[in-house]
Amino acid sequence: MIDRRTFIKAGTIGASVLSIGGLATAGGAGARTSGAINKPIVISTWDFGVAANRAAWAVLKNGGAALDAVEAGVRVPEADLSNLTVGKGGYPDRDGHVTLDACIMDDQGNCGSVAALEHIAHPISVARLVMEKTPHVMLVGDGALQFALQNGFEKEQLLTPKSEAAWKAWLKEGKYEPVVNIENKSFTTDKLPGNQYNHDTIGMLALDSDGNLSGACTTSGMAFKMRGRVGDSPIIGAGLYVDNEVGGATATGVGEEVIRTVGSFLVVELMRQGLSPRDACREAVERIIKKKPETAKEIQVGFLALNKQGEYGAFSLQKGFSYAVCDAQQQDLLVDGEHVF
Repeated sequence: MIDRRTFIKAGTIGASVLSIGGLATAGGAGARTSGAINKPIVISTWDFGVAANRAAWAVLKNGGAALDAVEAGVRVPEADLSNLTVGKGGYPDRDGHVTLDACIMDDQGNCGSVAALEHIAHPISVARLVMEKTPHVMLVGDGALQFALQNGFEKEQLLTPKSEAAWKAWLKEGKYEPVVNIENKSFTTDKLPGNQYNHDTIGMLALDSDGNLSGACTTSGMAFKMRGRVGDSPIIGAGLYVDNEVGGATATGVGEEVIRTVGSFLVVELMRQGLSPRDACREAVERIIKKKPETAKEIQVGFLALNKQGEYGAFSLQKGFSYAVCDAQQQDLLVDGEHVF
């Protein structure tokens, strides 16, 4: 449980910001009040990002590297058994297998990824080793597991009793038709698109004291997905992208639509063209709507971005997308992001 949280509505320039210490005025979400770069800073998706940010901040506040911070940060929800969308507490696929996806990217453009990884509790750390110890970007399935075991990771049973019970309940009325989001629609209304349960991912971005960016993204994927399904989270350019000259972006929600728009890369390129993080995220969301307007009304996708100045912003299709912010001024800020529908 989060003990101290603050909700703000991400607004336009001149919006008021509600903080733990009282009311303050800010020039929009993540805007600077002076010419100084807001660093170090770490941001991440969803309310469980608050605890993840604290772990990342423990690295950043002591002058640590953004890469180390984002790995340490997302390992927190990966290990949280109460988190049903990330790590070892995640819901399984429709055949009862918990498969995890993750990727990581540093300020030099180096990146590593794993997909459909079973039996390993911290896929983000395996992804980092893929980046650092192999000539490849992505390892998947049995090959990713073999690599993890060869590098000292322990094999675990990831299907928790709680997740197994939910899966067995789903099986009683589960539908296998190739319809978008059918896994959740056919199971229970509290998993319908657009609410806090239908997102599946933590994405994290950090800017360290040296002004370098890194990002991480990790998930257990869509609940009761088809066996072998991989979403956007482990795909560089879709679920995560970092360019140290510009900024970084990460995505959450129904990954198929993020992949189709190469969403995180798009957000970064829009920031390169001069858009603010918030406006870049909004444009990426609108691209999804333009391509598939009817589908967009039925799903949730959100983007979160951080630029080189330490400015941040987000936008989503549906209401309910929140993100966490941690910097020298405040370590437990939770922002209620803007949305289209």
